[in-house]
Parts: sequence; C-alpha cells; structure tokens
Amino acid sequence: MIDRTEVQARLTYEVCIPLIRRAMIALSRGETRQLLRAIIPLGEGRLFGIMPGALGERAMFGAKLISVFPGNGAKGIQSHQGVVVLFDAESGAPVCVVHAGEVTAIRTAAASAVATDVLARPDAHRLAILGCGEQAATHARAISKVRPLSAIGVWGRSADRAGAFAERLSAELALPVIAQATARACVAEADIICTVTNAADPVLLGRWVAPGAHVNLVGSGFAGPVEVDDDLVVRARFIADSREGVLAQGAEFLRAKAAGLIGDDHVVGEIGQVLDGALVGRQSADQITVYKSLGHVVQDLAAAQALFELAD
Repeated sequence: MIDRTEVQARLTYEVCIPLIRRAMIALSRGETRQLLRAIIPLGEGRLFGIMPGALGERAMFGAKLISVFPGNGAKGIQSHQGVVVLFDAESGAPVCVVHAGEVTAIRTAAASAVATDVLARPDAHRLAILGCGEQAATHARAISKVRPLSAIGVWGRSADRAGAFAERLSAELALPVIAQATARACVAEADIICTVTNAADPVLLGRWVAPGAHVNLVGSGFAGPVEVDDDLVVRARFIADSREGVLAQGAEFLRAKAAGLIGDDHVVGEIGQVLDGALVGRQSADQITVYKSLGHVVQDLAAAQALFELAD
C-alpha cells in the first residue's frame, strides 16, 4: 500500500515527467493496452470512473478506480479520490495499491509539462492558469520544470480564493504570481495557458489568446463540459494525448465538430507521436498550439510501477 504521503515524497516531477514522456510514446506506438474510461454520473457534477489498461502484453497491468467530487475543494480535501491497483505481469497477482488522488494530481501536471516542453515556443516564459484548485498548483510546479518562468497569472471565479492561492504559490516558487480580475486579463500576455477548471461552459475565448501561445486543456475529462470556445479549437494546431480518446470524449473538439466547424482530421495526432519524432508539433512561432489532455491509465500505471519499484 502506497499512501498519499509516500506518493508526494517519491513521485517528484524529476521522476514523473520522464516516465510520462516514455508512457505517451509507448501509447502512440501501440505498445500499451487500454480501454476508453467508463464514467458513471452520480449527480451534481460528481462522477465515478473506471480505467483499465496494461503497459504491454507481458508488462504490468491494472486499473484506476476514481471518483471526482468537485465540491471537495471547499472542504479542504482532494476532488479526486480512489486507488490505482497494479498487477504482476508474470503471476497476474495484485501487488500494489496506490493513492489515486495524488498520482492523478502529479501525473496530469507532468503530462502537461511534457506537452509544453515540445509544443510551446522555446522562449516562452509567462504562464497563465485558469483555475485555482489543486491542479493549478501542480501545473505551476510542473511547467516551471520545463520553462524558466518569469511570472504567473492566475484567475478563479472566487477572487478571494485566487488571491490567497497566488500568495501561497508566489512564496513557494519564488516567482511573481498575480491574481487577475478576469480570465481575459490573465491570458492577455501569456505564452503558456493551462485551463484547469470544472467549468461547464467556456472560460477562455480564442480571441483572447495571443499568436504563438500554447494551451493545455485539462479540466474537462469527458464529453460534456467545455473550457474553451469553438474559435480557439478551430484556430489551433490540435494535438491529443490519445486521438481515439479525444474523438470519443474530448468535449471541446466534439462541440466544434457538432457545429460543423471541423472534422476528425482536425486532431492532427498524438503527443506521443510528436515526442517520438513522427509528427511535427509547432510549425511556426506565431501558431497557436493546443494539447487536449483527457488523462489515461497508462500514465497512472507507469507512475504506480515506478512507485512500486521505489518502495522499501
């Protein structure tokens, strides 16, 4: 059993970013196995998800059982609760149970950092984060590992929470972190934008995004809620964590497609293909790039395996 404290101590970004990079390459090469997540709505925005997969035909396998309760943040507890269960490749026996909330928080931000590293401009240094919950903090920590940030802007629907979050984050990272009054002001000069909200409707509009910016779409993990408008989806070079996943469950893509603005070919490929040199990521300095993150069990299993191998 690996609890939250041990995950925090061992799954550092120095460990997690490289292993997520390897996992996404393996996913795009077809070396891993996974099913689309099954999601059971529980009302009031609450969800229960089941995510099974394997790291290869003769590799460790398992599943993540995860609940998402957006109201937990107000209670001071994680919105994502659950376990990752890891099975041995030789015997088929379960060998490890890991705290899924903390793994999800860290590996999701690490995946965005991996995408940012290959899609953002090399000189990108201004980060904007829409949202001020747990994923906002982990994304700031992770992105700071792949770009030398000079300043961070944050926005949240609660000005008080955003202000308190900015103060804490500034002290932690020793960077200027400014809480902005509007999402538009937050992203106005940003080179890198992360949307990490539980918004049902767009909080980021395409006309606010500067040429050359990179955007990580993270908050919506299933078909339904959207964080950005159709204009941004249409204008951007749109790259998925999993093309199959985004075509089935990527809310922002599906909304623009339903409006007749794009087709399936608008998802030009997967981040693993970019990492592997099989697909060009950014094509020009003024191109807007989007990484759509749904999150996948191969990320959880790769993290769980690393933690299992590091365990005393």
